[in-house]
Amino acid sequence: MEIKINEPWITDKVRIQNGYAYIDHPFWNVEKQQADHKREYIGKYDGKDFKPNKNFHRLKAEYEASLTASKTGPVPTDICLRQFHGATYLLDRIAEKTGIAGDLGKCYGSLAPQILSIAYYLVIEEGLPLYRFTKWGSTHRHPYGKDIPSQRSSELFGLITEESKMDYFKYQAKRHSCDEYLAFDTTSISSYSTLIKQAKYGKNKEGDSLPQINLALLYGEESMLPVYYRKLAGNITDVKTIENLVKDVDFLKLEKLKLVMDRGFYSEKNINDLMKHHHKFLIGARLSLNLVSSRLNKIRDDFVTRFNYNSELKLYVMSFTEEWEYTEEKPRSGEV
Repeated sequence: MEIKINEPWITDKVRIQNGYAYIDHPFWNVEKQQADHKREYIGKYDGKDFKPNKNFHRLKAEYEASLTASKTGPVPTDICLRQFHGATYLLDRIAEKTGIAGDLGKCYGSLAPQILSIAYYLVIEEGLPLYRFTKWGSTHRHPYGKDIPSQRSSELFGLITEESKMDYFKYQAKRHSCDEYLAFDTTSISSYSTLIKQAKYGKNKEGDSLPQINLALLYGEESMLPVYYRKLAGNITDVKTIENLVKDVDFLKLEKLKLVMDRGFYSEKNINDLMKHHHKFLIGARLSLNLVSSRLNKIRDDFVTRFNYNSELKLYVMSFTEEWEYTEEKPRSGEV
């Protein structure tokens, strides 16, 4: 049996069964792979009068709401934007895989996307000043997604404190210190500026006669990823930087540290300091040292043989143990 209800929100046929009025909704049943039906009861019908239920009133409310809703047609696009994503997508994956993005988030919170965006810009547009970021940011997708004006970038750098940097170094160091050797080296950066306090005259590795600052860097020997860096005054020699390194390494709580250094860091004091702190290390030495020259004189005639050749390194190799005079005092008792 069917009845007709003259209401605009009832567009389908209303059927009656056992005194109940319902609307039949046909649909395709994906599981059964056949047509099916769903009943929606809208009230009761006793043969004379129709008594609506909650579903009937709901359909009425939905119909009235549709009449009051704003009817808008297609809206034209206000912005036409084209952005490059290839290089920044690659840097996204690198930052994610190396843990840089995660560690920055732990240390800098909401500032991390801005720091990453500026880093991306400096990598992709090497050599360009930061005030050009505005143009670059409008044509490239980057983590922050907004403009970082020159003044804002200066404020951002001011928020990067020494404490937060050391926290970041701690997180990065844990990722590398146990899996590979850490190489330590320094470089000099010359400057014409007279306002940089750490710019001093020293042994310039580039050969120019300018004040410089020294940059000490600790990085993974295989991954080539930096673990720690520190700016030093330009007049501090390589030999003296080990003292700062040992202090910072203790602060960073690097476990099972294995250091690799060139002969510029060789000194009796440095070796004693490294031994005192129980750090494993490999350090180059000058041929003029008695310790080295006396050993070379003993093996010189028999050194270049097939037995001593290392095919992996493509070098002739021999190893020895030497006595090293080292004493250590206990800090409390003073005992040797």
